[in-house]
Amino acid sequence: MYNHLVERFGPQQWWPAKTPFEVVIGAYLTQNTAWKSVERSIANLEARGVLSIDGLRAIPEPDLRDLIRPSGFMQRKAAALKAFVTFLDTHHSGQMDGLRHAALDNPHAVREQLLALLGVGPETADAILLYALDAPAMVVDEYLRRVVIRHRLAPENAKYAAIQSLAEQAFAPDRAAENPADLARHYNEFHALIVQIGKSHCGRVARCEGCPLQWDPHKNPSPA
Repeated sequence: MYNHLVERFGPQQWWPAKTPFEVVIGAYLTQNTAWKSVERSIANLEARGVLSIDGLRAIPEPDLRDLIRPSGFMQRKAAALKAFVTFLDTHHSGQMDGLRHAALDNPHAVREQLLALLGVGPETADAILLYALDAPAMVVDEYLRRVVIRHRLAPENAKYAAIQSLAEQAFAPDRAAENPADLARHYNEFHALIVQIGKSHCGRVARCEGCPLQWDPHKNPSPA
């Protein structure tokens, strides 16, 4: 799948952000909303001059809610962003670099710390690890779930961890042969390409015509 998607769409060079901390903000804000809404919220933060750790630390929470209103759930997301800054201040001297070094040294431990934070589930934690901290973490989103289920690689009720394990197993030779930075780059590109195929073909309603992952069940009973 990865090879077919790279051939069709080329390198994606994700995540669309200027700094690692902006990646974190986007990972929180994109929960249950469209990315265009996130872009409006980020533009508001940038215009106010608070698109930074210091900025989010200083801004009153009610003002933060107003700025991120386009992303929805602003009360919950504002509190979660404030909690992340507090986490950075408490454990990493308020620096993303400190968190990045910790993630590269022990990604499992940092993932558990992130999951303990307000408003962070597995997808958000893995997105932060991969895109903000350069740690090899396989992100499972709704697009990947649809692709996996529609290609009969997992049952419809498959949980996040099961789909993540399936994808990690597909990259197992790379995990053994490559250093973590190269593996993170592959995970990064794979997830970005899955988003691309999801938007173009594998939405709520499948549009299989012309899909680079299309397969003929009569000729190939198993897409695997």
